Amino acid sequence: MVDRNELNLDDSSTDEFKTKAFATREELFGAMEQGSEKARKALQGTTEDHLMMPWRFVMGGKLLYEMPRHVMLTDAFSHLAHHRGQLTVYLRMNGVSVPASYGPSADEQ
Repeated sequence: MVDRNELNLDDSSTDEFKTKAFATREELFGAMEQGSEKARKALQGTTEDHLMMPWRFVMGGKLLYEMPRHVMLTDAFSHLAHHRGQLTVYLRMNGVSVPASYGPSADEQ
């Protein structure tokens, strides 16, 4: 979101942002580390003025969202937290202990 003005899922240049299958945990962790490093560099190299610029999400030829970049970044993190919450519910419903996220979980105490 920092380096691009939009994410258009109809454009083949965005294939790098689509979900990929990893054969091993090492591949997954490597991709996660590379993504974290790219994000860190992008955020360190941006400005407040740039974060105030509009950012667009396009799919199926339709504009789904257009908001200031900083709003979209904040929403993306909130959305990830929402899915983490969903996952903990599904784990508990299936009798699986919930791992720690930000310190020990109730299942670990």
